[in-house]
Amino acid sequence: MATDMPSGQVSDLDWLLSGLVQRVPYTRSAVLLSADGLVKSLHGMDADSADHMAALAAGLYSLGRSAGARFGDNGEVRQVVVELDSTLLFVATAGSGTCLAVLAGRNADAAVLGYEMTMLVKSVRPYLMTPTRQAAGAPGATGL
Repeated sequence: MATDMPSGQVSDLDWLLSGLVQRVPYTRSAVLLSADGLVKSLHGMDADSADHMAALAAGLYSLGRSAGARFGDNGEVRQVVVELDSTLLFVATAGSGTCLAVLAGRNADAAVLGYEMTMLVKSVRPYLMTPTRQAAGAPGATGL
């Protein structure tokens, strides 16, 4: 399991994700993750599914960053949306080094969900920051 959270411990941010899922009809689950794919907080899915979602969302976010660097004048990624037959997947920047991934049913209003995600992130952005990880042996890095 690749979560940042100790096993069995509920993140202080889980209630934010729960509120988002409850406010937007047809929304199923949400995961707050580091940009490198580690789960920071989750609502509506088991830990294994959250780990998979975090890895997938980090990959989509990375592809978006690459597109921004090549075609968007180095613009930051705001949101990546994947539309499947029965599901919508949103991945949005949630703070420095942090992303928010949300799964919703096809009947969800994408505009409302995107707006609610943006408002959630804006309201707590300073608390969503994930510090950059340093390689082992790098100056200032601590060994485990």
